[in-house]
Amino acid sequence: MMGHRPVLVLSQNTKRESGRKVQSGNINAAKTIADIIRTCLGPKSMMKMLLDPMGGIVMTNDGNAILREIQVQHPAAKSMIEISRTQDEEVGDGTTSVIILAGEMLSVAEHFLEQQMHPTVVISAYRKALDDMISTLKKISTPVDVSNRDMMLNIINSSITTKAISRWSSLACNIALDAVKTVQFEENGRKEIDIKKYARVEKVNFFSVCFGDKLFPSTNFPISGGNNFKSELHIFS
Repeated sequence: MMGHRPVLVLSQNTKRESGRKVQSGNINAAKTIADIIRTCLGPKSMMKMLLDPMGGIVMTNDGNAILREIQVQHPAAKSMIEISRTQDEEVGDGTTSVIILAGEMLSVAEHFLEQQMHPTVVISAYRKALDDMISTLKKISTPVDVSNRDMMLNIINSSITTKAISRWSSLACNIALDAVKTVQFEENGRKEIDIKKYARVEKVNFFSVCFGDKLFPSTNFPISGGNNFKSELHIFS
């Protein structure tokens, strides 16, 4: 007995599209998302003023923070926002760059799709380009000595200068470096950073406090045990 085709019950407002029209619509939606945060990238980046659902005003040039407040319906636009969220969770930076790159890659691919080139061919070419880029980056990359404090501070400062926090760049760079060294741990030969919640940077201080076997209520009471400390406590206030 031949099977029957499934019956789909859809809303009257539902539209089904396919082919070239859908490809063009997806690309345009992705480019629109990229254009929203394009001006947030680079040394002359601009801040965006956002109005949250509670009526509060937020100013930021962080791509993920901006896209998080955007309500979209288009599936391709939702996918772009998901890319930014994943980048933020896995890397912690580059949320604006990854969206702009994705938008540009789709924009370039549109030209080949108009020439009736199959999407799998375009994807294969991008994968080959990725291999070439990784190979080139390995050749031109500069080794970084993480024990060199001046070098590390310069690297941190280069990423802070485009943020609103740049007015406290010297303070922020030193706090960030000390904090990362504190929460860094090595597991299975790989160094990990245990990311902590942050406070307003102008109200942050970094303290290193050592204590012995017992905690005493009075700071004037001497700690027993000499240099035989059991642990070290780092406090942000």
